[in-house]
Amino acid sequence: SWDEKIAGNHLLMYNITKEQSYADDLVASLNVWSKAGGMIYTPKCLAYRLEWGTLRYASNMAFVALMAAKYEMVPAAKAASYRQWAMCQVHYALGDTGRSYVVGFGVNPPTKPHHRGNSCPQYPLPCSWDAQDNPGPNPHTLYGALVGGPGKSDDYVDDRKDYVRNEVACDYNAGFQAAVAGLLQLALDHELPDPSACGSCPQP
Repeated sequence: SWDEKIAGNHLLMYNITKEQSYADDLVASLNVWSKAGGMIYTPKCLAYRLEWGTLRYASNMAFVALMAAKYEMVPAAKAASYRQWAMCQVHYALGDTGRSYVVGFGVNPPTKPHHRGNSCPQYPLPCSWDAQDNPGPNPHTLYGALVGGPGKSDDYVDDRKDYVRNEVACDYNAGFQAAVAGLLQLALDHELPDPSACGSCPQP
């Protein structure tokens, strides 16, 4: 579910106690995100858990995978695969496969996210339900906001009324921003995985 905290709790508890049971449970959760574990992948390699806010799930688990690698919850080879998978999921959101899903960033980013304040005209003009019918871009740019994302075939329409694929929310950006920060740290440490591998759908 969108508000499930179990994986995060396992990360924290393992870091505090180093008890293997927490690592085992987290690895089991990440295994579900592989094709062998039953996860569906889009043709362009996004891990597709659920339709509503699919990028939210992929980017949050990307953060979990990066932290599992950082905390050495798995052997080095597995940690490398976690980092590779996490990077590819984040790069998908950032636009490496043809379009960005982050408002105000990258190639062809969303301009009509489902967000009330972002959709309202400039003050002092009134804001009403009519604003959602505006055929143009939203009057304000919600820089950095991650939208819900594509369908199973990487299909996406930038439609303000489509709250399933174009909604933005704090739980969408929380894990996404954390994963981006984790990748930045890997880059600073010269440990960033090879982005050219993303087209082959690396698995966690």
